[in-house]
This record gives sequence, structure tokens and C-alpha cells, in this order.
Amino acid sequence: MSNDNDVLIIGGGIIGVSAAYFLTQQGIEVTLIEKGDICSGSSYGNAGLIPPTHSSPLPGPGMLTQGFKWMLNPESPFYIKPRLDPDLIRWLWHFQMHSNRKDLHRAIPLLRDMQRASLHLFRDLIELEELDCHFEQVGGLTLFKTERSFAQGRDKVEEMQVFGLDMELLDGDAVRELEPIVRPDIVGGIYSQEDAHLDPALFVKGLAEAAKVNGATLLTNTEVLGFETVGARVKTVDTTQGTFHPKDVVLATGAWSTSIAQQLGIKFLMQPAKGYSITMEEPAKMPKRYLFLGETKVAVTPIGSELRFAGTLELTGLDLSINQRRINAILQAGERYLSGVASSNTPEIWSGLRPCPPDGLPYIGRSRVINNLIVATGHAMLGISMGPVTGKLVAQLIQEEEPELDLSAFAVDRFAR
Repeated sequence: MSNDNDVLIIGGGIIGVSAAYFLTQQGIEVTLIEKGDICSGSSYGNAGLIPPTHSSPLPGPGMLTQGFKWMLNPESPFYIKPRLDPDLIRWLWHFQMHSNRKDLHRAIPLLRDMQRASLHLFRDLIELEELDCHFEQVGGLTLFKTERSFAQGRDKVEEMQVFGLDMELLDGDAVRELEPIVRPDIVGGIYSQEDAHLDPALFVKGLAEAAKVNGATLLTNTEVLGFETVGARVKTVDTTQGTFHPKDVVLATGAWSTSIAQQLGIKFLMQPAKGYSITMEEPAKMPKRYLFLGETKVAVTPIGSELRFAGTLELTGLDLSINQRRINAILQAGERYLSGVASSNTPEIWSGLRPCPPDGLPYIGRSRVINNLIVATGHAMLGISMGPVTGKLVAQLIQEEEPELDLSAFAVDRFAR
């Protein structure tokens, strides 16, 4: 197969699919290739949250210190596999450099605006394309089990309200009035009215079908074998389905973007961070909205008739193996905060890798090394919630339009040696 086309998108998750959709809406010829199935990576089994109120980046004051303490606990929310890896060491150094209040306050409005723009797009796309994906904008609740964490939650509300994020502090009784399944020993919570949730896989697969109807070519089980470059441009892309001759290339392969970019002489700092989810069919009781279990960092999302528990962040490299102790820890966290959520059905257990830059901000933009390559990756735990707007921004860049959001903080080469 030999193809001449306008745009070749590498990656069939929410970002690649969203880019394909918006490009075909403008009549641009698009081919999307994916090494597995559409939505087979991190877009599949994540928590499915669209939470503008959760716009803090991964690095923050004291985060790395806390992370090293958690390393001693095999059931903790955060784990770094000890290893002499120069890329990991360099990533940790930059992570620590960005773990301060100045960088935190710089990042919050950027992530807030990206998530809010995506939230509007989710509503529009779901209505326009009639996507059945269990979308609900009914807010979310963060729950606290200790008075100390509740006090920290109060500080968080005050901090985020400065950035125009509407969050309401509730005592335990008010929390249980909203969600009766919350256990009596939960001391309080934060209600985030703006937030939404959905089934991420149903959304991505539905949008992929819409892009296909609009004219996009979607090739699954198709891997990149190599590139031919001429000067500062990609001339051809060799794949297991033939050679492509695109005018522009979009790299949107999540945690695998680093190794593909290296073939083009591009190196950006990013670590894959493994997370898990457990999805139960027809639990005995269901919450009305997503819940975030404050001390354990576990998200609990109602998705149709299913209930999904998602959590942990493991820096263990490109490793998708399942750690049963961490699965058990996620389930036990649910039992400590909630009552009656057990299911008699066998749960679906899943792991995925989130692409994490050390400053907590995604990479979106053209490469200075290869000028017909657009990178769109590094969204960490906010890939779903920022996916549609990232796809739209990619389409604007390809059409050489002024992006609707300022992308300067997301520069692809900001950590270039």
C-alpha cells in the first residue's frame, strides 16, 4: 500500500481520534494508524472524569518527598521503581524543580482552560453525533476520612477559588445527604458542581466512527517501522500496512510517543505512569456522581450500570503488568469510604500508562526539529478531559490558524538539551 495524503495521525486514542474528527470536518484527507485497536490504550479503562476543578498539575510543593515516603508502602497511591535510569533521574530532577507554588499557580489556569474548553466540546460532540457514552454533568465529590485531610481540603478550596473554580466544602452529614452510600466516619468533602464524567471508551469509539463517516481512514493493527526525512521534514512513514507520504504527521501515541519521536531525533522528557482500574457490573449500590477518595487518591465513577474504581501512579517504565496488591488496595479503599458497592459479578481489571512530563503540562505543537510533525501527548491523568480540545488545537495548527488557546507553555522542545 502506498498512500499520498494530507495528514497521517499516529495513535488511536482520544487525542488522535479527536484530531481526525476535526480535520475531516474541514475536508482534510486524514489517515489514522493505531498499533492495536481504536481506544485500546489509556483512553479505554481510565476513570472517565472531566473535572476542571482538578486542574492541579502532578508536581506540587512536597510531592516528591511524599512520593519517596510512599515508596516504602507497597499499597500506596504513588510508587517509583528504583533503578539507575538516566532518563528517570533527569525527569525526577525537573519534577522537583517544578514542585513549587509559583509553577503550580502558573499551571492551574492552563489546565483549567483546557478542561473547560474540552467540556464544552464534549457536550457539543455528544449532541451533534448522538454519541451514547453515559455522559453526566452532575458534579463530583472528594471525600475525607481524617480531620487533617479535611483541613487540607479546606485550604485547597480557598486556593482553587482564586482561579475561578467553584468548589464547596461540606461536612460529613451534607456529604451523606448528597451520597447516602458514604460511610458514617467520613468527616467531610468537597463538592465540585462543574465536573462531569462519561464512559471514555464509548465516547472515543463513537467519535472514531463519526470521523470515519466524514472520510477519515482508520487503520488498526498498524505499527510504525521507520521514517524517511529530507531536511527538516518527514518525507515518508513506513508501516506494517505500507508506506505513507503525508504533508503533515501527528504524533499522539501517549506513553509510546517518546520512543517514536527518538527515531526522528526528537527527545522530550516524559515518563510512563501506570494506573489501574477495576470495573464492576451491577454493584449493590451506586453513587449519583463520581467520588474521589481523598487520602487514597482513588476515583470511583458510575458508568451506566457499572462502577469503576481507578487509581495509583507507578513510575515503572513501559510495564503493563498487574500488581495484585495494588488492585486489592484500590478495592479496600472503596470499602473504607463507601458501603454496599460490592458486586457478585467478576470485575474487569485493567492497567494503562499515562504519559507524564515533569512539569505536569502536555506537549502540544510543531517540532522545531521536524517542521511537519505536530506532537500531542503528555497529558498525564487528564488525557480524556483534555482530549477533544487537543484534537481541535492540532487541527488549527495544521491549517495554520491561530490556536484558540495559547500553546506557548506546552512547547514540544521546552526541555531540549
